[in-house]
This record gives sequence, C-alpha cells and structure tokens, in this order.
Amino acid sequence: MSSTGTGTGTGTGRHVVVVGAGIAGLAAAHRLLERGARVTVLEASDRVGGKLLPGEIAGVRVDFGAESMLARRPEAVALAREVGLSDRLQPPATATASIWTRGALRPMPKGHVMGVPGTAAALAGVLSDEGLARIERDADLPRTEVGDDVAVGEYVAARLGREVVDRIVEPLLGGVYAGDAYRISMRSAVPQLYQAALTHTSLTEAVREIQAKAAADQQTGPVFMGLEGGVGSLPLAVAESVQARGGEIHTRVPVTGLRRAPGGGWQVITGERVLPADAVVVAVPAPAAAALLAAESPGAAAALRTVEYASMALVTLAYRRADTADALPDGSGFLVPPVDGRTIKASTFASRKWGWIADEAPDTVVLRTSVGRYGETEILGREDADLVDVSRHDLRAATGLDATPLETRVTRWTDGLPQYPVGHHARVARIREHVAELPGLAVCGAPYDGVGIPACVASAYAAVDQLGGDLSAARELAAHPVQSLHGGAGE
Repeated sequence: MSSTGTGTGTGTGRHVVVVGAGIAGLAAAHRLLERGARVTVLEASDRVGGKLLPGEIAGVRVDFGAESMLARRPEAVALAREVGLSDRLQPPATATASIWTRGALRPMPKGHVMGVPGTAAALAGVLSDEGLARIERDADLPRTEVGDDVAVGEYVAARLGREVVDRIVEPLLGGVYAGDAYRISMRSAVPQLYQAALTHTSLTEAVREIQAKAAADQQTGPVFMGLEGGVGSLPLAVAESVQARGGEIHTRVPVTGLRRAPGGGWQVITGERVLPADAVVVAVPAPAAAALLAAESPGAAAALRTVEYASMALVTLAYRRADTADALPDGSGFLVPPVDGRTIKASTFASRKWGWIADEAPDTVVLRTSVGRYGETEILGREDADLVDVSRHDLRAATGLDATPLETRVTRWTDGLPQYPVGHHARVARIREHVAELPGLAVCGAPYDGVGIPACVASAYAAVDQLGGDLSAARELAAHPVQSLHGGAGE
C-alpha cells in the first residue's frame, strides 16, 4: 500500500474502514476517531481531497476546484476550526457580482431566493419589460400544485414566466449543479422554496415570507467563507488531524469489493488483500458506491446507478496586473445564462474575491472561468488550448480584457457533480433504507444530501451516527436537505 502517512491504531474501539478520502470521507474519519474508533481510510487516487484541489498558477496559490463554503451552515467552518485553520478563515473581499445577459454586464439582483424574486422590481435591469410584467401576474394566478416534488424551472416558469428561469434562476442553479433548472428538484435543491410553495398560492408572497423570516432570525456574518491559501487546504488539514489521532490514510488503494464477514463485520477487498472491519463508511461517487454495494445490497446499488453526473472544466488564467488595465468591472465576477448562447457559464475574478490572493500577488490578477453543463459533451471534448481560447474570447466580449495571460491551467472535473432531478429525495430514502438493513454499513457524500462542502460534512456525520445506531441526523437531512447556494460567480 502507498500511504500518505500512517499512525498506530488507538483505543480499543471498533475498526472502521472509510472508502474514499474526499471531504466527506475525511470528515467521517475525523468524527469516528473522536468517538474512539480505530480508522483506516482507503483512497483509489493518488491524493486526498476529492473535488477540493489546491495548486499554484504563476506562483500564486489558488483553488482548482471548489473555492468557497457556505458559512450559514456550521459544519464546514466548524471542521476548519477543529483542524487548526481558524486564523486562515476569510470571507470574500467583495460580495458584489454581475450577470452577463442581453448583451451587457448587469448588477446581480438582490432580494431573491436562488433567483426567485419577492417583487418584480428586484429583477429590474436583468429582465425585459415583458418579463417584469409577467412576474406581476403571479398574485392573480390560481394555485400551482407542487405535489411530492417538482422541477424548480417548471414551477417558477408557471408562476413567474420563463424569463425569470432562463435569465437568473438557471445561471445560479447551474453554478451549483452544472445542471438544468427544468430538471432539478425544488424539494432537494431549494428546500425552503418547496416548503413555502406547499402553503402559499403566490410564489412572490412565499419569497417575501422567506425573506422576512431570515430578517427576523437576524443572521449575521458572511454567507460564504474561504481559506487563506484556498479551501483545497481543508482536506489536507483534516487528513493531518486524522493521522495525528492515529488514523491511517492510504492512497492508490482502490477498494474492489465489500462483503459481509461470516462472523459479523465486513471484509474490504483491495486487490488481493482482504481487510477486516467492524464497520464501513462508503464515501465515494454513486457509480463507485453502486459497484461496491452490488453484491450485498443490490437494491441500494440499483438506485445508485440511476444517479447522473455533469462534467465541467475550470479554466484558470493569470495576468500581469498592468496588462488588465481597467478592463475588469467591479465585483467578484459574473454569471452567464445559457439562453445567451455563450460558451462560459461564469467567471470569477479570484484576485478581487479573495483578499489573500491580492495580498500575496499584488502584481498578478487571477481569473477563473467555468465551462460545461449537464448534457454538454462537445465543449468538454475540446483540447485545453481551445478551452482557453473560448474563455479568452468570452472574457474579451464581456469585459474588454484582451491581454495575453502569463499562464493558464485547465482543470477537468469529469462526472464531477451529481444531478438532483425531481424525486431525488425519494431515491436517497430508498438507498438509505437498503443500507440500513446491513449492520455496520453507511454511505455519505455529494450524491445524497447536497453538493456543497457543509452538506458533505453533514452527510458524513449522519453516517457516523448511523453506525452508532442513531438515525436522527439522517432523518433530519431527509426532512431538511442542506441547500447549496451559489457564491456569486464561478463556484
């Protein structure tokens, strides 16, 4: 086995094997060690962290994966503090963003819930006069039933018109899931909107109530948080903490099978080696989880095989600050609605968004663009140089930036984002029901309770609780999924 560092087993507790060293698997390992278990983490790739990937471009530390975490949920920020990163937590330097639509960069509207406005005026400047007028009709329309679940785009279009969906809901949801708003589950992706729609006829009235409740709760502090050096440093710090507590983490060790041991417990198969375990946490993407569970839980495996994924690529570009002149507008970046026919779907002005990047590299400007949505295969089949070219073309059209980059980097996330279509909650419930029939087995990660970092951590903690016989956290996640918000541009 190749290892990122091993520690001696500690305590006399059960031996738990965690399959997968993304943030969910590492968070599960961290929590298990806190509870006295002996833990072994097995990761098929050559590194820990999954979709969180730190790196450098033109000598500047950046993220080549996810770059921020929702701070209004406690799990991710609390985990960062627990592993010694308190002094590196930083909110975005600016929360202002734009939307590139109808031929211009326009200020990102405020006063909406994932793009759904409380009043037509909230979207003035982004929508046409006809689109704004259509929103006003919401108050007079008969009730639109949402049933057990409904697609976000379908419901919002029925109440407020397609322009709301196409110009603002779609780019915001697309930034989170790289998906299609007309397929994405409202119950799973925007749960507060789904709950409000159950009791309100008017959608705008429901949004105003959500906003009033948020104001009454007086939530303070930043909505999002980053880490100096990049959020890709979070899984590295969690891994170090796991090893310091005696946990073992082995990379380049693909798990090829799971089977129940004759006398109880589990056998974890890694090539020719069989590792005994009292319990197993499966924290890998749905296709890999389906393969591992096929023999012992064919029902769970069948449901996992129905999870679809979207692929995307991030294009990171570094420029001399002097070469960017005044081309870039204020703010953290911009989103791009697919209806406008552009190639990129967002751009983040990383040096503007994160103060630590500007401080570390005052003479360099780092930008990111993202390309690829659910169902788009042609664009991601292009060479890296082509993706850089189309990104530069769209950046020039949006901002006027025409300089030659110092350095570029294309990071491809093939099958990187699980899709949450209508009925996703029921699928997750079926998976968990089947898994619960097998003592000492739990699943966690992005295919279940939300795709953001806090959601993955919450899912991991629920899995650990389940191994201890406590299903309350899993039930709470089922009733109240962790909504993954969009951080303004180019997440």
